[in-house]
Amino acid sequence: MSTPFIEVNHLNLNINGHQLLQDISLVSDTPGVTMVMGPNGAGKSLFLRCLHGLLAPTSGSIRLLNQELEATRSSQSMVFQKPVLLRRNVIKNLEFAAPTGISNSFIQQLLEKVHLSGKELQPARLLSGGEQQRLALARSLLTRPRLLLLDEPTASLDPASVLIIERLISQATADGVKCIFISHDLGQARRLGADVIFLHQGRLTEHTDADTFFTAPQSREAKAYLNGELVL
Repeated sequence: MSTPFIEVNHLNLNINGHQLLQDISLVSDTPGVTMVMGPNGAGKSLFLRCLHGLLAPTSGSIRLLNQELEATRSSQSMVFQKPVLLRRNVIKNLEFAAPTGISNSFIQQLLEKVHLSGKELQPARLLSGGEQQRLALARSLLTRPRLLLLDEPTASLDPASVLIIERLISQATADGVKCIFISHDLGQARRLGADVIFLHQGRLTEHTDADTFFTAPQSREAKAYLNGELVL
């Protein structure tokens, strides 16, 4: 049996008396990209933040990469929907994140892959939205994570940036990185997803391989979502 990448048992999150995640349990031993999908307000970002250790669940347990969550902190990296960049130029953003032993040539290779060569000295916050997100992804990959969490990293980006980011993620997974990716884009989920976690109102309604999810979803909520219906 394959070693699970993600193990969640009876995960609950209660904030200020509001139950936001409810009794989520799942196991994923699928390499590649796990898509997290569902309508707005389903709890996707909260779920990802729990996996990254930014939020402490009210109850339940999380294991990633066959380890306790705390032990995976240095093996994780996360890219948010809105890029979080330092008030420095492009190269300084990368150098700040670079672990000991990373060569300048490796940094330059990443800059080329995200199509930012020649912009090393430009202030990071003056880049376009797509360029900023590509820089944020390059900075995350620079740490050579085993687990990469992505919270709608391509939302509202130009098609060229979406393509560059998707190619980088595909290359990362081919190199053995496990990705957990929130997206509302069904086409993107079909292109990248190996398995799909579907959340609705803070509950897990479906978790299956991507082919099954897109061709024969089992839950009423997932069927409605894929049909373009409003899911309340």
